[in-house]
Amino acid sequence: MNKDMFTILALTTLWTLIVASVGAAVLWRFRGRSLRITLIVAALAPMAAALAAVLQSVRAMFISDHDSWVVLWTLAFAALLGLGMSVLLGHWISTGSRDVGRRLRHLGTSYEPADTVGRVVPAELAALTDELEMTRKKLAESHRRERALEASRRELVAFMSHDLRTPLAGLRAVAEGLEDGVIDDVPGALRQMRSTVDRMTGLVDDLFELSRLSAAPLPRRRSAVSLRELAEDVAGENGEHARSEGVRLTVSTPADEDRLAVQGDPDELTRAVTNLVGNAIRHTARGGTVTLAVDREPDGRVRLAVTDGCGGIAADDLERVFDIGWRGDEQRTPETAPAGRSSGGGLGLAIARGVVESHDGKIGVTNVNGGCAFQIDLPPVSVPSGTASA
Repeated sequence: MNKDMFTILALTTLWTLIVASVGAAVLWRFRGRSLRITLIVAALAPMAAALAAVLQSVRAMFISDHDSWVVLWTLAFAALLGLGMSVLLGHWISTGSRDVGRRLRHLGTSYEPADTVGRVVPAELAALTDELEMTRKKLAESHRRERALEASRRELVAFMSHDLRTPLAGLRAVAEGLEDGVIDDVPGALRQMRSTVDRMTGLVDDLFELSRLSAAPLPRRRSAVSLRELAEDVAGENGEHARSEGVRLTVSTPADEDRLAVQGDPDELTRAVTNLVGNAIRHTARGGTVTLAVDREPDGRVRLAVTDGCGGIAADDLERVFDIGWRGDEQRTPETAPAGRSSGGGLGLAIARGVVESHDGKIGVTNVNGGCAFQIDLPPVSVPSGTASA
């Protein structure tokens, strides 16, 4: 009995080594081929080793022909089953790998969603496909933002060219009139030239400020700023402008003594709020009201809102009002595309957004009854009462 067991073990080991060597040679020969072939060879090698070992053992032990055929047919059907399953598995893996390769080839060159076909693939390839799809969506969104930014830059160049060409033409005409002596009111002409130069200086200052905000932020010292006092100061500075436009400018603050302090640069925050208030006054009809409200939200954030009577902004334009150089069409109605919101070169709201985002805040706009509300949310700072500075 021990001799028979030793014989079977020896024959099994011998044929296993022989088939393993042949299988390894075949795998090495087809190492650069399809993964499907590799899987089929890897699945058939153990079955072939088992078949050869059993066949040799059957002959050595002189088992009856009937029993031998039963064993051999059992192994043959098992080999066929292994072959079919390896072919199916190879098909799944090769199909999934081709899909992954196709997505990789189109990644970065095509931003359209890939064709989805109901195929069964292993979980690892399915997870890799999902990651590639998420990467494609991120690249598509980045490409969309890049195109929008490039379009806004082109609009900015066109608007600035127009805004600079017009005052330069006026300056040239006045200068030629003074040179030829055809202008009688010389002081008035000089005042006009100075006003034009001031307007052009404002445009250049806006460009410089926007360029500074768009560049890498420089480390700057910031202090506690009371948005309550800042709002009151901005309202006071723009009061004359509002009266000249026939607009009522009001300030709304909490009844308590909360200074509504935030950490930031008071000059930058003042400029952002001034841009919002100035735009609101310009786009509110005579007899209308512009409200500057400051309050603390339940989560502790400080919110400053500027509400005007512009008639509202078209839903399609709400996401574009802060783009560089964007201007609405002032000739259309609020239902289709209301008045533009940016002044000068279309930089006022873009500068406001840059300032707010540099202070880790958020800025947005929503339509309200008869107008729109620009809202600034800034994180709070805890300071003792009376130490915040406007």
